[in-house]
Amino acid sequence: MPRTSSPPRRSRILRVAAAFLVLVAVAGYMAVQYLSGYEGAPRCTVGAAGEGEGRTYEMTPDQAANAATVSAVGTTRGLPERAVTIALATALQESALRNIDHGDRDSLGLFQQRPSQGWGTPEQIMDPVYSSGEFYEHLAEVPGYSRLPLTVAAQRVQKSGFPQAYAKHEPDAALLAAALTGRAPASLTCSLPAASAGAPGDATEVRSDLVRAFGKDVLPSAGSAGASSASTVSVPARADGDAASRRGWELAHWAVARAGTLRIEEVSYAGRVWTADTGWRTERAEHGKPLTTTVRMRLAQ
Repeated sequence: MPRTSSPPRRSRILRVAAAFLVLVAVAGYMAVQYLSGYEGAPRCTVGAAGEGEGRTYEMTPDQAANAATVSAVGTTRGLPERAVTIALATALQESALRNIDHGDRDSLGLFQQRPSQGWGTPEQIMDPVYSSGEFYEHLAEVPGYSRLPLTVAAQRVQKSGFPQAYAKHEPDAALLAAALTGRAPASLTCSLPAASAGAPGDATEVRSDLVRAFGKDVLPSAGSAGASSASTVSVPARADGDAASRRGWELAHWAVARAGTLRIEEVSYAGRVWTADTGWRTERAEHGKPLTTTVRMRLAQ
């Protein structure tokens, strides 16, 4: 008499097969959601606003916040946009603009700097302001770095085993640098969870972060027209003509990139207003009223 599988064994096989199919379906769904950027996921986008190129680059809010810090540290040192582009391309390659606490051997942070090679203590390197400053300090020692190919300039600082890898990040780094140094107005936006869903913003924390990134001169003196309140932080551009506009957009984009971390609900500058829901929009100006030269950050309450 031929042997047949018992009913319990067939039942187990069917259960295993069904579980496998469910697992495959869930994995496929998650993959599609990840690749397409599922609706409601916090994300930041930078584009070639006003340059007609149509290119965009998308990143997480944490990556945008780190990129804004890298840029602010560079411009505060008086370095050109090209230096910021080199720094951002390097961080994109080394850590994908994530402040990670691991890497090859003892490498750490945005630029994967090594304590054993004299870059600083682990605690220092894990501070994006410090690590960005160290990168720029070494970059400034490279003769003619701004005229060198990006891969060459970055490699002379990093001494990487894969020097050509920096090249692929140059287009995205250039987009980020144009926005974060203020050259491309209203070109960085972030969609974030509703600011009212959590704790209120802290104006003291915002001012502290501004000073750490841009230096103490970034803030107005106490009692001046640009002074802050408990619910807003206002920062003057402190320059004339086109320089004022560029400085203002640098600060405005920094605020947008840091909005998720610092609980910034609204950013306004030069007749434009940003919120996480709408992105940048034109503000209706009163007749005869000049555009503000102050960047205003309204915090969640």
